[in-house]
Amino acid sequence: MSSTHIRPEVLAPAGTLEKLKVAIRYGADAVYIGGQAYGLRSRAGNFSFEEMAEGVAFAKAHNAKVYVAANMVTHEGNEKGAGEWFRTLRDIGISAVIVSDPALIAIATAEAPGLAIHLSTQSSATNYETLQFWQKQGLERVVLAREVSMEELSEIRKHTDVEIEAFVHGAMCISYSGRCVLSNYMSLRDANRGGCSQSCRWKYDLYDLPFAGERKSVEGKIAEPFSMSAVDMSMIDHIPDMIENGVNSLKIEGRMKSIHYVSTVAMTYKKAVDTYIDKGAEAFEAIKQDLVDELWKVAQRELNTGFYYGTPDENMQLFGARRKIPQYKFVGEVVSYDATTGTATIRQRNVIEEGDAIEFYGPGFTHTDCIISNLRLAETGETIDRAPNPMELLLIDVPQAVAPGDMIRKAEAGLVNLYHEETVKA
Repeated sequence: MSSTHIRPEVLAPAGTLEKLKVAIRYGADAVYIGGQAYGLRSRAGNFSFEEMAEGVAFAKAHNAKVYVAANMVTHEGNEKGAGEWFRTLRDIGISAVIVSDPALIAIATAEAPGLAIHLSTQSSATNYETLQFWQKQGLERVVLAREVSMEELSEIRKHTDVEIEAFVHGAMCISYSGRCVLSNYMSLRDANRGGCSQSCRWKYDLYDLPFAGERKSVEGKIAEPFSMSAVDMSMIDHIPDMIENGVNSLKIEGRMKSIHYVSTVAMTYKKAVDTYIDKGAEAFEAIKQDLVDELWKVAQRELNTGFYYGTPDENMQLFGARRKIPQYKFVGEVVSYDATTGTATIRQRNVIEEGDAIEFYGPGFTHTDCIISNLRLAETGETIDRAPNPMELLLIDVPQAVAPGDMIRKAEAGLVNLYHEETVKA
């Protein structure tokens, strides 16, 4: 049942209403959000019903969809009120809910008919028989486990026509399909009911038993400050493989990330998909390095391809000091542009100074470089050398046209290739 050359949707995370609008403006075909119940991100700025309604209206106006993650593991009593909650989401116009718990799936199916259900990655779907099973239960899409290889993905697609959603970018969990209980014991926060404190990424002291002698380097420093910390996933240069294997939705992780991250990643994956589908493999190869470079501008950790091309080894974890990463700081966004005077009004997010080298970027993978010139306060017109106050409105001279909603980065250091040579994947 091969379905190659489907145009996959770019599915972006949206931790807040602002991020939802940014993601869609920057190319996301769909976003996934959390409600105030049944999700796994208790600190992700979860949406009220009123915010959901506003988000759905914005999405529909831009021909996009909104999904709600309801992927918690329910204990006795947690499911109370779920039927009414699912019906409310359906009536608001939510396109689908992402669920892992069979009890919640049964409730949504029975009590909110018409609301599409997607199986969460928490359910560890790794074979086509599993996808066929859930399709028979009425689910229209399955989010594959992150542990699925490209070879397995190809085989799954050959045997089922259910929609496939697969992760392409973002943080990797140290535990299988994210089902971890470290946080439960380390900080008394249940990771499977919305409270993960990312205990795996903490720094731990190491001891040699039975004498509990702390293991230190010659300089007195702990040899391995990180015991568990997986590198992040990035499949940007392998988007052709995802498309050729019939993936319907390319999922980006990161509901707690910034608008800088959301805008950059959504824009870049949208550009990759459109280029390959509309212009072909040669055109994609011509811009592939630009796509890779773009994502390094927001990288917080090193990047690799997860389980798609082999099981990750120790080189795909961070143990000691991290290698240098590109220092691109998000500093503002364009509010308006006056073409007559060549003046941009910007809302500042981080410190900007006269003479800074900055980059504007916008939807459609547009980029404009310039130097901060004639920096002044928008309210008074007063010329200043430095703007330290977040959210202040400023004026700067810009030689080329920019658009409202364009983002601004401050380029503090050049782009660096962070890969160890032995870990680069073909």
